[in-house]
Amino acid sequence: MTRMTGPGTTSQEALNALLHDTLPRQGAWNDEGYLWLTDYSRRLIEFTDGYIEELPMPTSTHQAILLFLYELFRDYLRPLGGVAMVSALRMRIREGKFREPDILLLRHRSDQRYQDRYWLGADLVAEVVSPDDPERDLVEKRADYAEGGIPEYWIVDPRDDTITVLILKGDEYDEHGVFRRGETATSPLLEGFTADVAAVFDSPE
Repeated sequence: MTRMTGPGTTSQEALNALLHDTLPRQGAWNDEGYLWLTDYSRRLIEFTDGYIEELPMPTSTHQAILLFLYELFRDYLRPLGGVAMVSALRMRIREGKFREPDILLLRHRSDQRYQDRYWLGADLVAEVVSPDDPERDLVEKRADYAEGGIPEYWIVDPRDDTITVLILKGDEYDEHGVFRRGETATSPLLEGFTADVAAVFDSPE
């Protein structure tokens, strides 16, 4: 019998038990279950083939770098009719796989991949490398975004102050360049777009 704590209320223990019994087990999640969960959760959660993964909360340094770069992309795209967004916005790689890139953009707001609940892809995504698990951004998401057909991927790494710009060739990424302090990162996709590397990593200061 459910223990009641007051009129019309249920104990937290009972609610926890109900959720434990009701929610899918790892390996049994589907797209709609993931979307429902993230519609009502304040946590950063990604999804791959039945499994959900909670991401770490960002630091102030992470957010300062992210927002500085986002503003560069936004200011470049706005006069051209494009759009840039920051996490947490869900992006569908394919059925059974969703990611929440730090930055994602489309060159044209009228692009059919632009959806309200989640995007169906992007022209460019960027990730600021998280110290808890760098391989997630350097290896796993590199493969994920290639699988999703994302033409360009920026890896922004505060550990060594580098910005790696990858361009999709076939079903894999090639390096357009690894840009360091004193250099300016460029985009093959966005003609004339540049980002001063030192300015990006000095933004938290």
